[in-house]
Amino acid sequence: MNSYYKDPDPRETRDWLESLEGVIRYEGAAKADYLLQQLTEKARAKGVDTSPGLITAYCNTIPPEDEEKMPDDSETARDLAGYVRWNAMAMVARANKDGKALGGHIATCTSISAMYEVGFNWFFRGKGAEHGPDMIYFQGHSSPGVYARAFVEGVLDEAHLENFRSEVAGHGLCSYPHPYLMPDFWQFPTVSMGLGPLAAIYQARFMRYMESRGFKKAGDRKVWVFLGDGETDEPECLAGLSLAAREKLDNLIFVVNCNLQRLDGPVRGNGNIIQELEGRFRGSGWRIIKLIWGSEWDRILARDKDGRLLQKLGSMVDGEYQTIRARGPEYLREKMFGDDPELMKMVEDISDAELWQMSRGGHDPRKLYTAFTKAVMEGRPPGRPRSQETVYRFYKGREPGRQTHSDSGQDHQGIRYGASGGIGDDGPQRQKDGCRGPQGLSRPFLCSPG
Repeated sequence: MNSYYKDPDPRETRDWLESLEGVIRYEGAAKADYLLQQLTEKARAKGVDTSPGLITAYCNTIPPEDEEKMPDDSETARDLAGYVRWNAMAMVARANKDGKALGGHIATCTSISAMYEVGFNWFFRGKGAEHGPDMIYFQGHSSPGVYARAFVEGVLDEAHLENFRSEVAGHGLCSYPHPYLMPDFWQFPTVSMGLGPLAAIYQARFMRYMESRGFKKAGDRKVWVFLGDGETDEPECLAGLSLAAREKLDNLIFVVNCNLQRLDGPVRGNGNIIQELEGRFRGSGWRIIKLIWGSEWDRILARDKDGRLLQKLGSMVDGEYQTIRARGPEYLREKMFGDDPELMKMVEDISDAELWQMSRGGHDPRKLYTAFTKAVMEGRPPGRPRSQETVYRFYKGREPGRQTHSDSGQDHQGIRYGASGGIGDDGPQRQKDGCRGPQGLSRPFLCSPG
C-alpha cells in the first residue's frame, strides 16, 4: 500500500478479519496461510499490486508477550555501556583537538553501540568456547566503540586510546578493523566496499565444509556480520544472500544497522530502507527479525486495535522520519498522529517530552536481547534490519544537521551532555579529574577529552 489508506467500510473489513480469526481458531494456522496465498494469487491475477508474505508491517517482528527476560546483571551492563560510550567519544575528541582533524565516525559508533554491548555481554563467544570463538565482522566505521570496550576490559591501555588513528609508533589504533595492522585484535577487515559481508558468507560456508569433511567441528559457533544500511548499496554486499539460503547457513547472522545514512549523507528520502532490505533478504530465503520500535512504544502500539497506526507508519518514507528528528517533538506528534483523530487519541495522555524520549529498537537492550536470542536459534540464516536514530546521546545540538561521516569533533558542551549517557552529569569535573572508573571496577576509564 503506497499511501495511507482510509477504510470507507470498517464493518466489512471487520467481517473479513473475524472470518480469518475463525479459520485460525478452528482449522489451524496452515489453513489460514493457504487461504491467504490463494487470495494473494487471485488479487495479483486481477492486477492488484500487492506483496503479502514478503514485506511485513512496519513494526517489530517479535511481539512484547514473546520477549525474553534479560539476565539479572543487565543494570550493571547498562552502567558499563555508559562508560564505553563516554570513552569512545573522548577518544575521538582527543584525536581531533588542536586542528588535527583525524576523524573518527563517532555517529556510526553511537548508532550501533547498544547492539555491540548486548552482543559482548551475553552472546559473543570468546576463545574459551568449546568449538572456538565466534567470528565477528564489525561494521568498519564503528571501530571507536570496539576500542572503548576493549579498554574497559583491559585489552587496551590509555596510551592506545590517546593514539587513535596515530599508530606510527606501534602503540596506536588503526582507523578501521585491520588484521594486518593489529593482528592480535581484529579478526577480519570490513571497510572494503562491500566485501566484508560477502566474505562472511563464504566463511560460514567454509566452516560447514570443514565440518562435513571431518576436518574441524563447527558446533554452535556463529559468524556475526554488522553492517550499515549504506553499505548495502555496494553490489558485493548482498551478492551472496541466495548462496547462504541454499546452503542453509544458520551459523550466519547479519545485523543491519539502519541508521538512515549513506557514506557521506542521508539515505534516499523517498523510500523505506528497512522494508526494502526485508524484501531482498526474505526474497533470498532468509529469516527476518525486524526491530524498529523500543519498549516505550509498546503501549501506543497496543492501542492500535484496527491497524491504523501501523498503516500510517508504513506509509511514511525515510525522509519524513529524518525531518521529524530535525524539527522536534511537536512536529513528531503532528506528522505521525495529527491527520487522524483516532490516532491522536492514542497519544493524548502522552506529553511531547515523553514522545521525544521514546527509543528506537536498535537502542533498546531489552528488545535487542530478545532479537539476538531468537537469531541464534536454528533455522534459515537470520537477518535483522533494525532502526535507530544516528545521533544518540552524544550529538546534542547537531541532530538536525545529520552530520556524521564528516563531523568528528565535539565542543565541551556536547561532551558534557555525553557524560549523562549512564555515568552521571559531571562532565566539567571529569575534565579536571582525567581518568575515573565506576565503583566496583578496578579498570580506569578515559574521561577527559582534552
